[in-house]
Amino acid sequence: MRAPLGSFDNAGPAADRLDLLTAPVVAAVSAGWGGFLAEQIIHVDTEPDIADTAVFVEHHGAELLDRSANCVVVAGKRGGEVTPAACLVLSHSRVDVNGAVRRQLGARKVSFAPMETAVGETGMEYGGITPVGLPAAWPLLIDPAVVDEEWVLIGSGSRRGKLIVPGKALAALPGAVIVEGLGIRS
Repeated sequence: MRAPLGSFDNAGPAADRLDLLTAPVVAAVSAGWGGFLAEQIIHVDTEPDIADTAVFVEHHGAELLDRSANCVVVAGKRGGEVTPAACLVLSHSRVDVNGAVRRQLGARKVSFAPMETAVGETGMEYGGITPVGLPAAWPLLIDPAVVDEEWVLIGSGSRRGKLIVPGKALAALPGAVIVEGLGIRS
């Protein structure tokens, strides 16, 4: 199928591939959000061993690097309170954890969440965490460059597959906040 970001051997509407998605992603895709429909979300089925963005891009073409985004889970701490959040930046960038994230969360300290926390609280696989289907109470911090992309390649909730989503659809996800300076180009 010719997907918005290129040609993939095994791509199709995510709505037709719910059996390949994790439960929280299925719920979000099925419900739609912000006027975006499940039919607008493309699922690319891949082998788990090429799920990491760098390997996926190497396998499918370097031009995907500028159109791919990574979602990382962080934990902001202030006093005894911990605030989990997710951050979404283009793959050629790193998350400004100690600057933009800390300020946005009003935290004294922010660190990447432990794998057990990220997996346990999202219901997704490590290495495949996506902003689609995150816990509703979590802030989803998004770099504006992600939203500016017509189409973005993101995780699918599992290591088997990627999603291709309109950039503007990501800004309409529950808890989404556009944060200037979130992504620092590597």
